Amino acid sequence: MQTMDPIEATPAGGLRSPAVARNTGPILEVLRAHLPARGEVLEIAAGSGEHAVAFAGALPGLAWTPTDPSAEARASIAAWARAARLPNLREPLALDMIDPATWPQGPVQAVVCINMIHISPWAATEGLMALTGRVLAPGGLLVLYGPYREAEVPLAPSNAAFDESLKSRDPTWGLRDRDAVVTAARAEGLVLTLRTAMPANNLMLLFRRS
Repeated sequence: MQTMDPIEATPAGGLRSPAVARNTGPILEVLRAHLPARGEVLEIAAGSGEHAVAFAGALPGLAWTPTDPSAEARASIAAWARAARLPNLREPLALDMIDPATWPQGPVQAVVCINMIHISPWAATEGLMALTGRVLAPGGLLVLYGPYREAEVPLAPSNAAFDESLKSRDPTWGLRDRDAVVTAARAEGLVLTLRTAMPANNLMLLFRRS
């Protein structure tokens, strides 16, 4: 499972991330305001599964399908799901943004991707946009959360240090330019409709399928 956060195992078998505890509330506020009341949601790179359980529990009208290419992550997601017993939380899928053979067909009303784009090669972002262009229903929503570079906004020192740390771990990782992400999305018929500043120098970017 790719993450820069310290991870600890719980007795029930799920993995716990301190970052999830910090950002779940602010992310959920945006999701409540913009996701439809009902429909199918595909979560990309769901990691430990804590977000999936929290969001599925708070948004019971949405059928939430978490995905991750990591077997370790999927085992954690399944453990949290067993404990939560939510009827709208689906089994985790082994979905890899760089392998189109693993992509589902859809349609879904929303695609949610939290903290993946900077901890993966650029090809994963291109894959995310291609997948979303394939599965997202017309008028559907792509939700991205994480840190970005922005030409018009000075890079926060903490984000600059984080970017250096990412690249030292893997030279294909790093904070992406927001405009490059917007351009990649536009190529798949996805239009940026909202940029929202979040705590700890993160952003939420919302795109609509045209």
